[in-house]
Amino acid sequence: MIAEQLLPNGVTDEGVLAAMSSIPREEFLSSWARRHAYENRALSIECGQTISQPLVVALMTQALMPRRDDVALEVGTGSGYQAAVLSRLCRRVVTLDREPALAERASETLRRLGFDNVEVAVADGSHGWPASAPYNIILVACATPELPPALVEQLAPEGRLVIPLGSASDEHQDLRIYQRHGSELSSRSLFPVRFVPLRTG
Repeated sequence: MIAEQLLPNGVTDEGVLAAMSSIPREEFLSSWARRHAYENRALSIECGQTISQPLVVALMTQALMPRRDDVALEVGTGSGYQAAVLSRLCRRVVTLDREPALAERASETLRRLGFDNVEVAVADGSHGWPASAPYNIILVACATPELPPALVEQLAPEGRLVIPLGSASDEHQDLRIYQRHGSELSSRSLFPVRFVPLRTG
């Protein structure tokens, strides 16, 4: 995975590479999918959701430039794998999913593997998690047509936010990174992606 997918495709952050080298990706998958854990493709998980391909996980994480003292928010826990990667690079991670079954399973997996700086909560991710705000980095692992205002409000000064913008019907969504500068946001496009939609309510 590291040698054939990440290094040849622009993943240079040593922290990201070390984190993904050390985390057993198969532990976040059902038994039938474990043999595909390190293939460069998204895989289906429960509740109609997916675990992103390793390269996308790595590039999204790298774009956020995580620092050891950062507090991170993830919207869309899914399997818990992305939260595990962030936990190796940040002081604390809060991850949200609106599906109780996914949140429970991810929490059990993370706890079993010793990721004790991750809090998993069942919530509408479009509202973020105000109780632990502000966040130095926010990673949204589901697509939405517009940037949710609550996430912008919960972004710390100089904080970074990465999110796929577009609808579920779009063939490709635009993965964008935002950075807060005082009351202003700068942004740039990273690359096209295809994520499941952010479900509100």
